[in-house]
Amino acid sequence: MARNSTPGKGVVVVTGAAGGLGRVYCLGLAREGYAVVAADLADPSAVAAEVAASGGECLGVEVDVADERSTLSLAEAALERFGRIDALVNNAAYYTAIVKAPFDEIPLAEWERCFAVNVRGTWLCCRAVAPAMKAQRSGKIVNVSSTTVPTGAEGFLHYVASKAAIVGLTRSLARELGGWNVAVNTLTPDYIAFDRDYDNRQAGLAGALAEQRCLRRELVPEDMVGTLVYLVGSGSDFVTGQNFHVNGGRVFQ
Repeated sequence: MARNSTPGKGVVVVTGAAGGLGRVYCLGLAREGYAVVAADLADPSAVAAEVAASGGECLGVEVDVADERSTLSLAEAALERFGRIDALVNNAAYYTAIVKAPFDEIPLAEWERCFAVNVRGTWLCCRAVAPAMKAQRSGKIVNVSSTTVPTGAEGFLHYVASKAAIVGLTRSLARELGGWNVAVNTLTPDYIAFDRDYDNRQAGLAGALAEQRCLRRELVPEDMVGTLVYLVGSGSDFVTGQNFHVNGGRVFQ
């Protein structure tokens, strides 16, 4: 039984919400009138408070996306609070902890962690929210890939491979869920220097990539919000199985 009626435009679950892109997604969606479920392995209460302070509604839930029981608990918490799940944004990823290395020097444990979070985590979160979306006969799922896939970036083969898997997962899932009017799409950002510790290990990368773009500036988290809002909103109701690149024209797909 939901404790609150569904506010505004609907309810969006965002994983990896405690910081970086996820935090900006939560704030942007709240501004557009969505109730947000901010989910993260780290404590998301600060983001939930920030959304509330801006006049939005947000439930913070700690979740390990690589753990089945944890993702089911996330869906249950969202339904308990709001009574429905209108969209899922699979933003959580194993990325900034990676130290670049040749493919044959990647530790097996790191390879497995990367795929557990990026691929299995996306699959488990989709599986957790699917029953609610099927019952509603509506929903939007946005899976996040990376521009490292079309560019074939060197030094972190496991990350690139995991994000390539997301594109295929999205297309197949769009086929499977289309009968319930659930749209599934991929959102593909380019490099964003939101984590200063990681950015310091990539000295000059953000500026160098900016010079490769038609729109010659650095990509910032806020650049992603408009496309995300489109993908979770009614304007994209007949769009599914697609991959949306937001990179300022660095790569054409």
